[in-house]
Order: sequence, then structure tokens, then C-alpha cells
Amino acid sequence: MNLALEDLGWSPRLAEAFESHVAAGLVPARISLEHTHIYRVLSPDGEQLARIAGRLRHQASGRADYPAVGDWVAMDPPSADADARIRAILPRFSRFSRRAAGDPTEEQVVAANIDVVFLISGLDQDFNPRRIERYLLTAWDSGASPVIVLNKADLVDDLAPFLEQVQPVAQGVPVVAVSAKQPGSVAALREYLGRGRTAALLGSSGVGKSSIANALIGEERLRTREVRESDSRGRHTSTNRQLILLGHEGILIDTPGMRELQLWDTGGALAGAFGDIDALAEGCRFRDCRHASEPGCAVLAAVQAGTLAAPRLESYQKLQQEQAYQLLQQDQRAQLEQKRRFKVIMKSYNKHFKRND
Repeated sequence: MNLALEDLGWSPRLAEAFESHVAAGLVPARISLEHTHIYRVLSPDGEQLARIAGRLRHQASGRADYPAVGDWVAMDPPSADADARIRAILPRFSRFSRRAAGDPTEEQVVAANIDVVFLISGLDQDFNPRRIERYLLTAWDSGASPVIVLNKADLVDDLAPFLEQVQPVAQGVPVVAVSAKQPGSVAALREYLGRGRTAALLGSSGVGKSSIANALIGEERLRTREVRESDSRGRHTSTNRQLILLGHEGILIDTPGMRELQLWDTGGALAGAFGDIDALAEGCRFRDCRHASEPGCAVLAAVQAGTLAAPRLESYQKLQQEQAYQLLQQDQRAQLEQKRRFKVIMKSYNKHFKRND
């Protein structure tokens, strides 16, 4: 199948961002798979291997400055005896990020330049509305449109109790129930795809991301595993994030399952994910009400009246605290980095004047 740049997600906005690289003879390509220090990239010429140019590596201050799956890059075309070289990363119009494992101050870009995020949850023993809240918060911050996907609908006789739990969390976000074992139901997700549109599949291990991807692809291209019967948890079948083309029908980014989604800087996304609580807070007596024990708190009154679930408020407060801690950690790291750079500048400055003496 012959594919154009537009089938890979190319747009006028990206074309404008690429103009400065045309004179250097660079070509555009999109990251499809990320290895250590080497990438697979897609272009109308097919799939190729590419490495980061030394200058780009030197300028990177953290892992978020390296290419991620879904990124568009400007690169030297490959030669007969060498891989292509990535010279620049085009500006990302959206990205789904989380805190990197083991480092509270490091951002990990899970997927870049995505139009829609399929937040997948299994309708089995691992079903957890609080986890959906967490994913939804990060999805709102990504710049992409979230869709909640309830997989394994074949395991339940009645969807109503699950939808009843999800609707307050969804806050108007589309909710689609599917079964990866019934490809006809998965076809409902195609409504959110289309030529050049990119969807990222995100969720915990065992929720069926790869199975849904296979159903959309129309063949068993990605490996899958059965989950444990005791708790419906799965092991990581997908070990790498990878971009998969659906021909002229769209693009998927499959991701490894996450045991826990650590928040990055979610900015004002908390308001989007908890619009019901923010609307209630407008009626609080005090503008800085923490909804803990303050008199005249409209949010606590809603909990007491049964119109707002107590676990919903607890989750909101927990995520607020986590967000505040994350911002503090990032600020401390920024201060340390500023001091380090100042020391480097002063050391270079002193060496210069010693030589002149």
C-alpha cells in the first residue's frame, strides 16, 4: 500500500514547522518504535532505522527532550552504509506524559502528537473507577481527546452497574463498552479514527490493549496473554511503545501496561477531570476552601446529601496533594539545575581570565 505523509498524520501545522529544515536537505519522518539510542521511523519510503545526531543528544536536558513514539522528526536520509540521523524534533501539538519510574523530577513522554486517547479498563476483577480518574486527568492534560473504553463486556451480564460508576468520573467524556473477543463491537472505536488521526491505547496490564489493537488491525499482529484468574491482572505483553498504521484508516500507538500511573505536571487539567466538584465549590463560603472541615462548604454539603460520592472527593483531594508535591519536586530540581549551570559558567569565566593574565 502506498502511503503519503498525510496517512502518517502530517498536517499543515507540521509542514509549517518543518520549513526551516528544508534548506538543510532534511526529510520528515515519524517515530514508530523506540529502542535504546536507536529508533524505527516511518516515511512514505517505508520503515527505516535512525539514530540521534550528536548535537541533538548534547542539547537534551532530560529524557523528554529525546524523540518519543509519535514524534515527527527532521532527519538526514539514510545512506548505503549508515542509518538515518535525527537532527531535530518538530514541536509536539499533544503528548501524554507521566512521571518517570524512580525519578520524581523526570518526565517520560508516553506518546506524542495524538488526537485521541483510548483509556482502557477491563470489566473484570481489576475494574477500578479511581484508576480511570487518574488516567482521565492525565489525558485532559495531554491535549488529546479522551475516550473511556470498557473492555471485556462479554464477561458481564449487565453493564448498567459499571456505567453507573463510570458516568460521574467521565464528566461528559464518551464511554464505549466493547469486547476484544467480539471484533464487531470494537468497530465502534473507528468513529474516533480516520485518515491521519492518531489514537493512543493506554491502561493497566491485562485490560486488553493489544487485543483491541489486533481487532482494529484485523489480524493478530501483537502478542497477547491471558490474565491471572485470581485478580485479573496481566503481565506486560507489549514491552515497547509502538506506532501501528491502519492504512488509510488511521494510526494506533500501543503502549505497555502501567502498574501505576504517576502524575506529571497536569496544570489546570484537574478542573476538567473534576468539573462537578469545581462547580459545587462555587457555592462555598470561602474562596480558598479546601473542602475538609470549613464551615459553609458546599462540597461537603453535597457529600452529606448524597449527591456527591465521598470516594470521589477523596480522590480529588489526593490528586491535588500529589500534584502539589510533584510541582514542588520539579521546582527544587529547577533550582539545582540553575545553580549547576551558574557554576559551569563561572568556572569557564574564571579560566578565561586566568589565561589572559
